[in-house]
Amino acid sequence: MLTLLTKIQVDGIAGTEIFDFLANPDDESYRAWWPGTHLELHTAERGDNHVGDVLYMDEYVGKRRLRGSAIVTEAIRGKRLVWQFKRGIKLPAHLELEFSDYEGGVAITHTVRAGCRGPGRVLDPALRVLLSRAFANDLDDHVRTEFPLLRDLLRERGPAAGAGASAGSEPPH
Repeated sequence: MLTLLTKIQVDGIAGTEIFDFLANPDDESYRAWWPGTHLELHTAERGDNHVGDVLYMDEYVGKRRLRGSAIVTEAIRGKRLVWQFKRGIKLPAHLELEFSDYEGGVAITHTVRAGCRGPGRVLDPALRVLLSRAFANDLDDHVRTEFPLLRDLLRERGPAAGAGASAGSEPPH
């Protein structure tokens, strides 16, 4: 199992704002978040209270272009959001976002976990090539850049921006 972990604190934003933005994505807002780097993020299928939502994402991390689908496996508003990547089938790779609000901001833990348990572990060395040290460094830089940019975008759009995305969504879990 490979784990790529980044922890960051971002003043001026709350976990619910980030959750609401990511749980109700649209391509236009995603591109506005980080023009030229974030290309597409939208919901292809809806689940129940976001769990089961299928998302399509296209973005650059460093010079690597990442595009594909993910299914939301866990969604706790303002606290936790987990995506499992898929390419036709569910892959043994997850993105976990955890939010912990503090006075004036949020601590974000961004974790990518990839790998198999049991006999599938024999494939893990191939993952080390894809998730190299260089990619891990690029991903860390990406995360440290994108969340302050999201705060700036939401502040520029006004106080309803973070909540506006969730206007038609379910109540907190």
